[in-house]
Amino acid sequence: MAEFTLPKNSKIQPGRKFPATGAKRTRTFKVYRWNPDDGRNPSTDSYEVDLDKCGPMVLDALIKIKNEIDPTLTFRRSCREGICGSCAMNIDGTNTLACTKAIEDCGKGSGDVPIYPLPHMPVVKDLVPDLTHFYAQYASIKPWIRTQSPAPTRERLQSPGDRKQLDGLYECILCACCSTSCPSYWWNGERYLGPAILLQAYRWIVDSRDEDTGARLDDLEDPFKLYRCHTIMNCARTCPKGLNPAKAIAEIKKLMLARRV
Repeated sequence: MAEFTLPKNSKIQPGRKFPATGAKRTRTFKVYRWNPDDGRNPSTDSYEVDLDKCGPMVLDALIKIKNEIDPTLTFRRSCREGICGSCAMNIDGTNTLACTKAIEDCGKGSGDVPIYPLPHMPVVKDLVPDLTHFYAQYASIKPWIRTQSPAPTRERLQSPGDRKQLDGLYECILCACCSTSCPSYWWNGERYLGPAILLQAYRWIVDSRDEDTGARLDDLEDPFKLYRCHTIMNCARTCPKGLNPAKAIAEIKKLMLARRV
């Protein structure tokens, strides 16, 4: 299982148990708990959920736990459709979205389901990671079309071929599953942009409507921002949208090399 950042000088303690009474078909969810305001060490609480009265996804179980068992449980969620990325967390040892992770796919359909925050991120509370630095890195690549030519009277057009270049890039929902699964990002997160942000950077570099490719590449020409990627491929394995950030990073490196020739 991937690691995550614990509060200083603390370790995970056994937590409370919430059994389900009168249920015939149950699953136990072992959920990471930590409240910065109560001064206690982190713990894992065990919640037994009646699957016959619960939706099929892990997020359904978490919502049931919060609504019916323990209202103090804290997590992020919004769309429930795998689009917003809010419910990204470490489930059954893998970074993924709780809303698209089926309960029956955890532990081959049996056993406890461990749920933790995204690895190596400061924890705000329970399953909520602090994404402030991640979003600041995203802002640093200036993720919008940058042009020098006068604005057209209508939209900036693309050919079908140019538009196709964005496939596999625009679908990124910035859930941070890939970056928080990357050992290079764990070790160099303050300076290495990580797979999610570099995929987004390539999305704008390759956009035919953008006219600032040189400046974008100049901004990435840094030993740490780009070149900490060692193609470990955790990013592609864990992406809940099936994207390949490592390929996008390799394409940026090719562009860097091409302009030196």
